[in-house]
Amino acid sequence: MTTQSSPRSQVMELLVAYHQNPSVSRRNQLVRLNAGLVRKIAHQVSHQCAEPYEDLEQIGHLGLIRAIERFNPSQGCAFSSFAVPYIRGEMLHFLRDRGNTVKIPRRWQDLQKEGQKVREALMKELGRQPQDAEVATELGVSVNEWREIKLAGKNRSLLSLDATVSQQVDSTVTLGDMLPDAHYQTLQLLEEDRQQLQRALSQLEDKTRAAIELVYFSDLSRKEVAERIEVSPMTVTRRIQRGIQQMVAYLQPQELQTDP
Repeated sequence: MTTQSSPRSQVMELLVAYHQNPSVSRRNQLVRLNAGLVRKIAHQVSHQCAEPYEDLEQIGHLGLIRAIERFNPSQGCAFSSFAVPYIRGEMLHFLRDRGNTVKIPRRWQDLQKEGQKVREALMKELGRQPQDAEVATELGVSVNEWREIKLAGKNRSLLSLDATVSQQVDSTVTLGDMLPDAHYQTLQLLEEDRQQLQRALSQLEDKTRAAIELVYFSDLSRKEVAERIEVSPMTVTRRIQRGIQQMVAYLQPQELQTDP
């Protein structure tokens, strides 16, 4: 009597085979077996933005492929846990790159379109511009929500940074002039974080520091790191865990000192 392997076991077996000998056919089979994970995440994200579910699903498959190509079965991590950040991250990058306008929830977009039809119908019936309360009643929403929907529609288009804020005698102040340099501020914060992290790393024993840097900065597997620093993969894992705990202990007192 033969027993069929579970879907999870089948996926892991394929991942091991793909890791040892990558091929397009194995990768495509893994994509099909994990398509449900992409659909689940696309369904969640689609309720948080105005992009079509189908577009998010398609983008999510790119993240799934990246996860398959980067997954190392020997690290002992569940593939679904490993893949979710790649899938979701690909969708969020897609939304960020398309974020040239303010995104309005899909429900509000539908109500905007329906509201326009209701207003036109009420104008013909009443012979005047309908009030917000009348339109809201026809739509079955509160007056406040209808006003927020209208405001969202007005604010959907971005305002140019060259738009004039005030006119001085000898110069014009634009919206861009009034905004802080967010990019520069971000670089400053990142540099401060980098310096703190570097100080914490410098406190670690040499092999522990090397293990953390090779895994998280050089993106090497624990097996590769073990060969580099001449210890076992399990020792690499223990050193990383202990090193991170030591870094947290080192950084916490500094954070507490900055509290008012």
